[in-house]
Amino acid sequence: MLPQSVLLITIAIAFLFSVLISPVLIPFLKRLKFGQSIREEGPQSHQSKSGTPTMGGILIILSIIFTSLFVIWKYEGTGFTSEFLILLFVLVGYGLIGFLDDFIKIIKKRNLGLTSKQKMLFQLFIAVVVYIVLHNQGYDTTVTIPGTDFSIEFGWFYSIFLLVMLVGASNAVNLTDGLDGLVAGTASIAFAAFAIIGTYHHVEPEITVFSLAVVGALLGFLVFNSHPAKVFMGDTGSLSIGAILAMVAILMKLEILLVVIGGVFVIETLSVMIQVVYFKLTGGKRIFKMSPLHHHYELSGWSEWRVVVTFWFVGLICAVLGLFIEVWM
Repeated sequence: MLPQSVLLITIAIAFLFSVLISPVLIPFLKRLKFGQSIREEGPQSHQSKSGTPTMGGILIILSIIFTSLFVIWKYEGTGFTSEFLILLFVLVGYGLIGFLDDFIKIIKKRNLGLTSKQKMLFQLFIAVVVYIVLHNQGYDTTVTIPGTDFSIEFGWFYSIFLLVMLVGASNAVNLTDGLDGLVAGTASIAFAAFAIIGTYHHVEPEITVFSLAVVGALLGFLVFNSHPAKVFMGDTGSLSIGAILAMVAILMKLEILLVVIGGVFVIETLSVMIQVVYFKLTGGKRIFKMSPLHHHYELSGWSEWRVVVTFWFVGLICAVLGLFIEVWM
């Protein structure tokens, strides 16, 4: 088990990496004209954000990789576990999917990159590779109900369960990434909760280090991503963050608890699904003024900052609830 000082150092290194590199990366993205295209059907107030540098997820990914590798090499010195290598593979793999999506949007100067089918195919491919690796290592396919000793053996069905978790979480965080600082704040809270649980349960230290590196990287990115944002993470960031959030939950055997700790992302995704189903069943009527849910509150008169802070608070409640269920129940 790593000492608490090392865990704090992990957050600090990732935070400083993001804060110090951002002033270099943002002008570079501007020179390359890597600006965000805003969808016309979105809130009109967002049109002013058009041209803001995107692909900031590159910075987040680099910060996570550098920090976690350095801390593990410096304080562990025993080589890297397969769990850690899987986390890196998922981070880079889904990051590349997001990068390709962002790049196509920039080249075509529109808010449409990869088609939904193309994106889904790439996401599934990486998820399948992850499952094959875990299966060959004899990975435990039981799923425990949070707060109880009751578990269910999924057997071969665990493969489908894992695919749904990785792809679903990746897309859920991607849907949530619609306001300045929204994902950076809510995701950092979620990863912090998993890191605390990991420390309490003495799980593989490298998973905890990785989670804290994500927290530091996101908080550092938030310095430049909070309203008014100077840079967006793009799909490069949101797709990879969602995937590694699910992967951390899977490797810690806290699959079901992800629904609680990642409650904001679940709510955002459900709002889109409810809106689509209701729209089709009623011939064009809507429950929300716009989905995902954060846009509904925007169009209801809330300021962007108020929506973001409220969602952060909800994310904090979800994280505390998850900690209560797993640690104190």
